[in-house]
Amino acid sequence: MRKLLLKTSLIITVAFIVVPFNGLLANQPLKLKYDKPATEWNEALPIGNGRLGAMIFGGPDKEQIQLNEETIWAGEPGNNVPKNTHDNILAIRKLLAEGKPKEAQDLSNATFPRQAPEGLDYGMPYQTFGSLWLDFKGHDTYSDFHRELDIQDAVARTSYRVDGVQYHREVFASFTDDVVIIRLTSSQKNALSFSVGLSTPHQVHALTLTKNQMHLSGTSGSVDSKTGKVNFEGIVHPILRGGQLTAGNDKFEIKNADEVILYVSIGTNFNKYNDLTGQPALRAQTTLNNALKVKYNKALAKHSKRYQTFFNRVKLDLGTSAQANKTTDVRVREFATAHDPELVSLYFQFGRYLLISSSQPGGQPANLQGIWNEKLSPPWDSKYTVNINTEMNYWPAEVTNLSEMHEPLFSMLEDLSVTGQESAKEMYRARGWNMHHNTDLWRITGVVDGGYYGMWPMGGAWLSQHIWQHYLYNGEKAFLRRHYDVLKGKALFYLDILHEDRSGRWLVISPSMSPENSYLPGSIGVSAGTTMDNQLIFDVFHNFVQASKILNQDLSLADSVKIALDRLPPMQIGQHTQLQEWLEDLDKTTDKHRHISHLYGLYPSGQISPFRHPDLTEAAVNSLTYRGDKSTGWSMGWKVNWWARLLDGNKTYKLIQEQLSPPLGDKGQGGGTYPNLLDAHPPFQIDGNFGCTSGIAEMLVQSYDGNIFILPALPDALPSGSVSGLKARGGFEIDMAWDNGILTSLTVHSKSGGNCRLRLAEATNLKGDVELHTARGENVNPFFQVREIKAPLKSEKASLKGFTVPKTKLVEFDTKVGKRYTFSAS
Repeated sequence: MRKLLLKTSLIITVAFIVVPFNGLLANQPLKLKYDKPATEWNEALPIGNGRLGAMIFGGPDKEQIQLNEETIWAGEPGNNVPKNTHDNILAIRKLLAEGKPKEAQDLSNATFPRQAPEGLDYGMPYQTFGSLWLDFKGHDTYSDFHRELDIQDAVARTSYRVDGVQYHREVFASFTDDVVIIRLTSSQKNALSFSVGLSTPHQVHALTLTKNQMHLSGTSGSVDSKTGKVNFEGIVHPILRGGQLTAGNDKFEIKNADEVILYVSIGTNFNKYNDLTGQPALRAQTTLNNALKVKYNKALAKHSKRYQTFFNRVKLDLGTSAQANKTTDVRVREFATAHDPELVSLYFQFGRYLLISSSQPGGQPANLQGIWNEKLSPPWDSKYTVNINTEMNYWPAEVTNLSEMHEPLFSMLEDLSVTGQESAKEMYRARGWNMHHNTDLWRITGVVDGGYYGMWPMGGAWLSQHIWQHYLYNGEKAFLRRHYDVLKGKALFYLDILHEDRSGRWLVISPSMSPENSYLPGSIGVSAGTTMDNQLIFDVFHNFVQASKILNQDLSLADSVKIALDRLPPMQIGQHTQLQEWLEDLDKTTDKHRHISHLYGLYPSGQISPFRHPDLTEAAVNSLTYRGDKSTGWSMGWKVNWWARLLDGNKTYKLIQEQLSPPLGDKGQGGGTYPNLLDAHPPFQIDGNFGCTSGIAEMLVQSYDGNIFILPALPDALPSGSVSGLKARGGFEIDMAWDNGILTSLTVHSKSGGNCRLRLAEATNLKGDVELHTARGENVNPFFQVREIKAPLKSEKASLKGFTVPKTKLVEFDTKVGKRYTFSAS
């Protein structure tokens, strides 16, 4: 109950005091910094504590602090599973088996129309709370302006000068007191005079003022067939040192103060996806009262300490250059042509900052925009798109040492394994649970956005991989046992809906699709046995079989799963020497589609290894090359990971350059990075931030292929550097340094014990605490078990030239729990 209360009320504190700003522009590699206020949302700076989000604009005369609370979503509890669709799904399957894809797509579109039919919905939007406004008369003419976001301590700051008086603001979203604190200073007493107001775009709302509190209550929006039923209440409570506070009809007026602190507390009635019986006013007031007991300096210290317990686990130094002295927006504009290694490390750490700030235990997972959204109807509803985007949000969680941030996703999976039983039974007559390509706060599991986009029953297959990966990284059997039924439910579902393909040789999923792509003119995408589906089921079945064995449960079911596993289609190399996207050889070399879903087997899965599968690796290279580099922000983030897995450091870095460039427009394929370092699809989606962060980690450490590969894809542009705290599977943490592209030191922290197998450049010789032995055979450490895949089928037209891997060696040593092993180059 304590955690629930923490997650359903928000406080923002605003204070004004004098702090000198000397030297802030120099030697601050972990700061986003600017010399102008934000003029639009994509220039504002994000702060958050998991439940609460705020965007800080930094305007001297009019400060806007746009606010979010993670449970303010449109609609009400309820699933979106349609009735009487099972027969049509069988008919679509039959049409595909008869070689009638157009008719199958037409029936799919008719069964699941683009617009939600009467009585159903296609998911609810995540919605803004509103904005806090601070108006300063006479501050429209200013000098010496500076604003920054310090991601080392999760604090945003603004400084400027008016008529010889220096003003300073400090803002943070407290991880300990559930508050956001904005602190302004002036270099002269009695200089703080301004008004305070709240606004919201919600139609249903009421604003009332007492002598020292401002209350904004409201209700979330109604969309499609769902009535908005999330009630919320916000309270603004000013604390003044000196000066005078006056309450007007709709704002506070503050005059001649030395210091002002504004607490804004927001509570909602959300308890759970099926429970809205909370008391928003009580929650908001209770959290506010508790926050008022904590003095500002203590609140700041507690906040930073809590945040840094996560953030400080990983340090990354990629070198420096004069570019670091420029403002962040200029650095982004110049990154494609300027040497700026610190921007890479800043962007990497900014991704970790965003995950810490948008996904905390006990709360909701990070959605399409994390927790930051200014609209009632944001792009794609800012919900959970699970055909890549939500999964990408959590790619950095394990490898960048933020495992706790993964917990909200696991909690959502538990919910979906309940609500998904309805779609499994009603739509597919299957056991277990299922979802399609979208969900929301209410944990919907039906088709969303019509048959062309939504006829993909694989969302739960992909999401559930995160449970298994968390286990591989941390080795917690209790965790695996706790979430075992999620894995079992997915295995049951696919065991029930797999059926023979047209040849009678393979077991496939039909109807389905390769996410959002088509293979025939006229937007025909519905298909059977797509490569990604086969790869996903391969992982679902393998994960379940292993979990069953580890926990000694459902062994007979595991035997049935093994039989089905053996009948999945192998991957195929097509006529263009590409990795086929579909069961048939239908790929086009001119296809530049943003989704390259059939490379899931390369990353994030580890089914394709350059060392084990050179032909598949070459085919993956060709598929990536055909698709090109420039795309949406999230797609380029995925490509960073793929090229790292393909051991091409320079190509990986080129994609980082593409990602860290301004977007080409407001909407479309020309993605990149906004001035505030948020990812541009465009428009803003947070997944690209997280994808690129994980890709930078993949350049430095990989642990999916039976070993820990040190510096697998180091680009020439980053010849020297160091990193500490990256995680590898098996409970290992890695610290290392390199110079001129050569490893110079390595420390391995063993959290779980067991064999540690390293893949090193052939010329690397390490001496250290223990002797390194040449590794032979498969790794005996169970967390590094390699899953064997079938040999690929190859088109007679394919022209394989061979894939050359770098010269490496495998060494290993035994480790003890809690021990640290240090090596240096000899």
